[in-house]
Amino acid sequence: MPAVELLNISKSYGTTPAVRDISLAVEAGELFGLIGPDGAGKTTLFRILTTLLLADAGTATVAGHDVVRDFRAIRNVVGYMPGKFSLYPDLTVQENLEFFAAVFRTTVAENYELVKDIYEQLAPFKNRRSGALSGGMKQKLALCCALIHKPQVLLLDEPTTGVDAVSRQEFWHMLGTLKARGITIVVSTPYMDEAALCERVALLQEGQVLRIDTPAALRAAYPWPLYAVRAARMHPLLQDLRAYPAAHSCYAFGEAAHLSLRQPAPDAAARLTAYLTGHGHTGVVVEPVEATIEDTFMDLLAQRQPSPNSAHDQPAQ
Repeated sequence: MPAVELLNISKSYGTTPAVRDISLAVEAGELFGLIGPDGAGKTTLFRILTTLLLADAGTATVAGHDVVRDFRAIRNVVGYMPGKFSLYPDLTVQENLEFFAAVFRTTVAENYELVKDIYEQLAPFKNRRSGALSGGMKQKLALCCALIHKPQVLLLDEPTTGVDAVSRQEFWHMLGTLKARGITIVVSTPYMDEAALCERVALLQEGQVLRIDTPAALRAAYPWPLYAVRAARMHPLLQDLRAYPAAHSCYAFGEAAHLSLRQPAPDAAARLTAYLTGHGHTGVVVEPVEATIEDTFMDLLAQRQPSPNSAHDQPAQ
């Protein structure tokens, strides 16, 4: 039996659909990612799974419990970390942890082994009010409070948004440690680089699932020859690449542009360099690259919304 299962879940706010006919299953002990931009429906799914919101259609279970019939049971087996910091800012680190332990009728001492590695990083600040903590420390405290009752399933809604790169890396290391303890983890993120750290991911856009697969399979599914292109001026570069006769799609990717071609060609890089040089570009560098999950995501979007120029300028995250 899956640890988390959604079957044909739909939810609208008034006339605006938030999620549409979503079905997916997360296996016990799996680290599963919900990947998509703001508005993709990630938070709505978490609220349904945590019994905070009723779906308009479909069914969902967590640890074998139905989210409607068994809502009390679910609240005892789920640890939930919402996207916004939701602990009590006027309580200290220690007081917040003790409070949440009491809510679940346990004690910090009883399950301390589960949070020990995380809480030891907070211990020097245990008497500090949580509202005065840094973003990374707030994140660690929220995770401790979500774990203090030893849940079977951990649901994390964009836990690394707004924290520094080092804290993001530390957080994902902590998730790996928790997964090794057998906890099922479902985490959402808008960051495509974090998708590669999951065992499987669901790519979401506008409340619908584009594809569910492993990160490696998603990268391998990209069907087009792909090049990273750099030049001195990015905006004119993007315009000229999109006008290139052999171009399939083009969008900004960090400091480069990612250009896919309709057909492979052994001299594609040389032809492209000559084309750009002929259009007045300097410092041109053209390199073949392996597709990332973001490249696959953008290609799936283009398939859903075909247009004469299939990709738009979307900055990489």
